[in-house]
Amino acid sequence: MINVVGAHAEGEPNDVITGGVIDVPGKTMFEKARWLETKGDDLRAFLLHEPRGKVTLCTNLVLPSSHPDAQMGYVIIEPASYPPMSGTNTICTVTVLLETGVIAMQEPVTKLTLEAPAGLIEVEAQCRNGKCESVKFRNQPSFVLHRDRMIEVAGIGSLRVDVSYGGMIYVIVDAGDCGFAIEPSEARDLSDVGEKIKRAAAEQLPSIHPENPAIHTINQTLFAGPLTVSDGVKSSRNGVIVSPGRLDRS
Repeated sequence: MINVVGAHAEGEPNDVITGGVIDVPGKTMFEKARWLETKGDDLRAFLLHEPRGKVTLCTNLVLPSSHPDAQMGYVIIEPASYPPMSGTNTICTVTVLLETGVIAMQEPVTKLTLEAPAGLIEVEAQCRNGKCESVKFRNQPSFVLHRDRMIEVAGIGSLRVDVSYGGMIYVIVDAGDCGFAIEPSEARDLSDVGEKIKRAAAEQLPSIHPENPAIHTINQTLFAGPLTVSDGVKSSRNGVIVSPGRLDRS
């Protein structure tokens, strides 16, 4: 029996496994994630395939951390991959850990450090009446891997892209170059085209994390809208495509 608590962050559903899975081999969360991916992938299939799961669902396996600065660790499991870091999965994991009492909640603010596969994540949660109301965190460093590179995409042609790391490796494309305004009605087409772009970029633009070569290969497409300024605030619409082909809700 596996105990799972359902959670979501602004509509992005990220379940959290709180019990029923014994610790997996590996000293770090990254090593544990790689073991699950290569030798224990039946857990992902069991929880994220239908009838228990669906293509829009992710889950997080909470495990003890051996790092002296971390109160707990977690492995992020998406429908088709085991990413080093994810914002919404982190928010949901923190919320579940605090609201179920796995980690003691301190009101009005609980500060803690978790070990993600990407490394240590410093967290600050706003709490009231036994509920976790909001979560902010300091991510691992992000950086650009490729800038203004051209790739060839079947059915589209030449496309200018950037590639960056922010817990996952993203290929970033100007939505307008593909004829998109990033509207809800485009979700299916964004997903289909995004997967084509991801596959082409992963093949044509080798992308390896400079400190951890085991983190490699582009696994997300981000469609970026034009930058706008309103009342001094800069903003840009974006849509992220997660394999095997769905629009991320965060």
